[in-house]
Amino acid sequence: MLTFILMTLFVVMSPGVDTALITKRTLANGKKDGLWMALGIATGSLGHTVAATLGLSALILQSAIAFGILKWIGAIYLIYLGVQSFLVRKEKEVISEEKGVKQGSAFKEGLLSNLLNPKVAIFFITFLPQFVTVKEYAMMQLFLMGSCYAILSILWFVCYVFCLYTIREWLLSPTVQNYMEKLMGIVLIGFGIKLLFTQNES
Repeated sequence: MLTFILMTLFVVMSPGVDTALITKRTLANGKKDGLWMALGIATGSLGHTVAATLGLSALILQSAIAFGILKWIGAIYLIYLGVQSFLVRKEKEVISEEKGVKQGSAFKEGLLSNLLNPKVAIFFITFLPQFVTVKEYAMMQLFLMGSCYAILSILWFVCYVFCLYTIREWLLSPTVQNYMEKLMGIVLIGFGIKLLFTQNES
């Protein structure tokens, strides 16, 4: 169990799509949206946990058509989020006027980005089974480990959001913000393109 926790922490803390999305949202909208994004991502992990536990992920990955559809939807969604970063209007007057405009749900954005990523499904059905110790209780163990993964994810991302928020004022200076927005956009588009070339090896 200790090995599983350490490995999970390493995976969770490694920079990836989730980190890029939370960074982008926290800088753009503040701590509250960053936390909602983190909760959405963790909820998506629970969804993959249930799917892996019930064997649904394995069933999808065995179907080239199902895997392809999920891959394209997930990739297009990530690229869409990345392109949005380049469409941010820089004028302070416009930003001030749009402060009251309701933006897309951070929770929903995090949830969808996680659920629509087949690489997450691949990770769950290849990583978790390695730590199953009793085959008779495999389903229970898979569910508990997946839940543990989601809990560790939300704990790490909450710490990350608070740390990021403390330096948000500096990061939101016009020059730094301009570079950060474009950097996050490039990262998300890159992950989306990379996802397009993910192969179903089952």
